[in-house]
Amino acid sequence: MKYRSTDELRQMFLDYFKSKDHMVEPGASLVPVGDETLLWINSGVAALKKYFDGSVIPSNRRIVNAQKSIRTNDIENVGKTARHHTFFEMLGNFSIGDYFKSEAIHFAWEFLTSKDWVGMDQDKMYVSVHTDDTEAYDVWVNEIKIDPKRILKTDDNYWQIGEGPSGPNSELFYDRGEAFDPKNLGEKLFFEEIDNDRYLEVWNVVFSQYDAKANVERKDFKELPQKNIDTGMGLERLACIVQEVETNFDTDTFQIIIKEIEKYATVKYAEQNQESFKIISDHIRTIVFALSDGAMFSNEGRGYVLRRLLRRAVRHSKLIGVKENYLYKLVLVVAESMKAFYPYLLDKVEYNQKLILNEEERFTQTLALGEQHLADELRLATNNLITGAVAFKLYDTYGFPVELTQEIANESGYKVDLEGFKLEMEAQRQRARQARLEGDSMASQSKALIEFKGESEFTGYTNLTDESEIIALFVNGESVLTTTKNFSVITKKTPFYAESGGQVGDTGDIQLSNGNLIEVIDTIMAPNGQHLHLVENNSEVNVGDKVVLRVNKNRRQQIKRNHSSIHLVHAALMDTLGDHVGQAGSFVNDKYARLDFNHFERVDKDQLDSIEQIVNDMINAAAKVVTELMSIEDAKKSGAIALFDEKYGDLVRVVSMGEYSKELCGGTHVENIAEIGIFKILSEESVGSGIRRLNFTTGQNVYKELLNVEQRLSSIQKQLQVKQVSQVEAKVDELLNENKQLQAQIEEYSELKLDSEITMLKQAVVSKNNLNIVTKVYDDLDAKDLKYIADAIRNEISSVLVILATTQKSKVVFVVACDVKANKLDVNAGKIAKDLAIFTGGNGGGRKDFAQSGGKDVSKVEQAIKNIVESFA
Repeated sequence: MKYRSTDELRQMFLDYFKSKDHMVEPGASLVPVGDETLLWINSGVAALKKYFDGSVIPSNRRIVNAQKSIRTNDIENVGKTARHHTFFEMLGNFSIGDYFKSEAIHFAWEFLTSKDWVGMDQDKMYVSVHTDDTEAYDVWVNEIKIDPKRILKTDDNYWQIGEGPSGPNSELFYDRGEAFDPKNLGEKLFFEEIDNDRYLEVWNVVFSQYDAKANVERKDFKELPQKNIDTGMGLERLACIVQEVETNFDTDTFQIIIKEIEKYATVKYAEQNQESFKIISDHIRTIVFALSDGAMFSNEGRGYVLRRLLRRAVRHSKLIGVKENYLYKLVLVVAESMKAFYPYLLDKVEYNQKLILNEEERFTQTLALGEQHLADELRLATNNLITGAVAFKLYDTYGFPVELTQEIANESGYKVDLEGFKLEMEAQRQRARQARLEGDSMASQSKALIEFKGESEFTGYTNLTDESEIIALFVNGESVLTTTKNFSVITKKTPFYAESGGQVGDTGDIQLSNGNLIEVIDTIMAPNGQHLHLVENNSEVNVGDKVVLRVNKNRRQQIKRNHSSIHLVHAALMDTLGDHVGQAGSFVNDKYARLDFNHFERVDKDQLDSIEQIVNDMINAAAKVVTELMSIEDAKKSGAIALFDEKYGDLVRVVSMGEYSKELCGGTHVENIAEIGIFKILSEESVGSGIRRLNFTTGQNVYKELLNVEQRLSSIQKQLQVKQVSQVEAKVDELLNENKQLQAQIEEYSELKLDSEITMLKQAVVSKNNLNIVTKVYDDLDAKDLKYIADAIRNEISSVLVILATTQKSKVVFVVACDVKANKLDVNAGKIAKDLAIFTGGNGGGRKDFAQSGGKDVSKVEQAIKNIVESFA
């Protein structure tokens, strides 16, 4: 068997199946598009679901792919085993109702054993089949001619996930020899299915031929009308066998990364801590690929997985002696090592580096404190159990994913109360829910609304007024035929836009047949897609009444201006900041619009000015806005930007604004971008890790904003008592300089006061068992002052413990300090600060030589300090 690189093996696999008339399916993004059942693409077949479920007919029923995949169900095993990964590549060949068992088995055998391809020794090949799959067994014995003594029959060889297509499978194994059989058990390892490193599974071939049903025994499953083949072979495992190395981590692509990690570590991979090297190299590959495919760090879903992987990698970097933030430097190495098949990674290097460095810096700041807090809790823990409350604090305060806490605790023989942690998390979610606005329209919709299926047509793209008929009335969630109260109404057709896609609903009025007008205060989307008008009413209204619906024209026009500007801003952001900018959310009303977008740092003033200028230049170009309906596939082929978090139907609405922007959008827009008039950015801010927000407005609102600014400047001018606005800046500079001088005088006086206090405290030392103790409680100093005093005293007095407290604003702050000699007397400032906090109903701690904590019960401060002093008697 000839040595081949990982890149060579991947290409060889694709070439082999191309020679067997297979269509090469390009690898899908790791972030699933239009499939809410998956967090990540986790197999080759997951990317081909559209073909297997019949929603799309492939141009060739024979398919082959090399699919990048992520599986994170057992992250804790990565590094501990020879072949476990979070990111891996799955090689697969598939038949959608074309060939079946015989051909599939022959393909697998030829590719692995032929001298023209991989060239594995046929005598070292073993296979498994389902006990009852005589057809597959016969192919192996009578066609392939493999020795029946190397075939395992087992009931476990059956692939089934719930109801639907299922079937037996056959696996191919390779015997790596006695070097991987330390107990000399030989074939017993294979036939008794003992976990081992000698007989490695290489390929799994699934014969999807039965229709699995609930409460039906497998022997009674009916055969599928169309039989399919689904196979999978891990590229990393294949490379491990072909390159004849011990583990997947010793293959060429991993060793490139590991050798780079060694440059920053104080130990070598071959010497010790191999587990940490494996974890870091695996996790950085996963992070680089996931970020490149559009995932982002966050506290939920995919983002939480990435944050957990990065923080685990940071911790293991410390275990091998890495002293700096360096994971971001590995991005280029990963991209270079995979560029042959994934050249797009090189385009994302700078973007990924900034995201990863930002995450590294954030976690590094809290890692040491979190580890110290956990170490303290491990010492205090009873029954070798870390409570859910402690695990939650580590998560909430120090950014420790609970799985990381669990891993560290397990290393010391402790467990974590995961149920208690989940209760703490749920309590936090409940608090967050209570804090949110309670008027969520969709959350409060009634059973009557949910059951109403009557059709209603939206005409508001072209009309602002329309004649229609009332087909449903709802009062307090109940369906009624007539009412004189406030109500919500559905009509046969309506020009009122319902809140969706970030755009608010229309307002306006409804004219009844008797001429009375009732006000529409909002329009929302009903559960079954109808536009539901919320109405303030004092007239009698009946189902079946003829009405005229009239949208507030001026408000709608300003909403259109703001919404169209979002598309232009998105384009300008990509021009200014880069193609990585993706829309992460939006909001549009008649006053302003906001756009949330993916970006790793603050957008500076020059960039904001550039974005504002680009958008205004677009507006001045006066391009037409064109709207087209087309299939989702055609829309993507045309270059339209789709938001992958949105659900799209078979037909989508594509909005084009000249050559500047083309996006899928269901909102309302101006007919020519010149109608926007003028564009002004109001603010830029962060709304989460890797997410920035722009607030902006257009048209008449810009004029109003300028008037407001002018009024504020005029007010400041009067307060500063200057004659002209142009003099304001000079006057402010004068006042700032004056303030700076006064502040310096105050600080000088403050230091003199504190120095005097230090002198008095040095004369009030109490000695107990060779330990000098200084204590005092203040009500006029802050924590910064306490630290200054404590630090000065511990540097001037030997074997000293300093305990200071301040009781401002009905709360207490403790500062505890001691010197090295006091530490040798078993004095621990961190533990003392924690004990003081607990006694006064608070929390905190710190290093053994310097710590700070807080309490809530001011009345217990004196007693808390007294308890500590007496403990040294």
